[in-house]
Amino acid sequence: MAAIARTGPAPGQTLEVRATRDRESLREFLEQDRLFAAYAICDLEEREFPRTRWGVAMDGGRVVSVVLEYSGLSPQPLFVMGDDAGVTAILEDVIHPRVAYLAGLPHSLPAVERVYRVEAGPPMVRMWVDRATFVTAPPMATRLMPAEVGDLNRLYDLGFSSWLPADAIRHGVYYGIRVGGRLVAAAGTHVISREAGLGVVGNVMTHRDHRSQGYAKLTTGAVTAELLRSCEHVVLNVRSDNPPALAAYRALGFQEHTRFEERIVRRRGALWDSITQPFRRWFPTARSPE
Repeated sequence: MAAIARTGPAPGQTLEVRATRDRESLREFLEQDRLFAAYAICDLEEREFPRTRWGVAMDGGRVVSVVLEYSGLSPQPLFVMGDDAGVTAILEDVIHPRVAYLAGLPHSLPAVERVYRVEAGPPMVRMWVDRATFVTAPPMATRLMPAEVGDLNRLYDLGFSSWLPADAIRHGVYYGIRVGGRLVAAAGTHVISREAGLGVVGNVMTHRDHRSQGYAKLTTGAVTAELLRSCEHVVLNVRSDNPPALAAYRALGFQEHTRFEERIVRRRGALWDSITQPFRRWFPTARSPE
């Protein structure tokens, strides 16, 4: 599936930048690269949409850039896609969190850096699978129920006060493996859109005492199999510097779609930048603590 073309305004034209709640036009734009934009497409669902803020840049009435901010604790997710000039304009005028967790294609980083200081990080890999390419895993994992959220959060090392709420299990798909009655591995979902036929696998974790036994593959395989009953595509993210995870997901039939950036970004402040600007030519790689 081809990535969206990078287009911009014609000479002499000015981009129109504004906030929007028009799900139809947003979906039409995002579907141009549905595998990369899977999270954003799922966030158009009724359950997720109230938590989102959207900005668009338009050229001659046509959407050329989209920025999504998902509300929550800082740093909140920030997704960018499309024309670079449009991305910068939206971040300048419409969507402007102080700190955010950015997801965007590599070509978008310079556009973001005009407004934000971007922390370093390894490239991420977006992988995907469908019914034709999926390789079934042995059925060793069992479906987790909302009542098991305490066990799940302890596995994630989140303590007894649930960061992951029971509703996440109730509305999502979670599978786990128990050894001696103890939950030692699990995988689940970040978001699902039955309407768009997309599911996003995430929260894959194996307890450190039980790693290298294939549990991540087994739990991820169980979640994926369940999602593919109603979804056309299932996607997940993995760090490019994690060969074991990449191999496990490839063994399930997942294929690489694209490499992208997930980075912490901090909004540039006029006062701080005016102080540091004279020193940047001597220390171009230095970043300020905040």
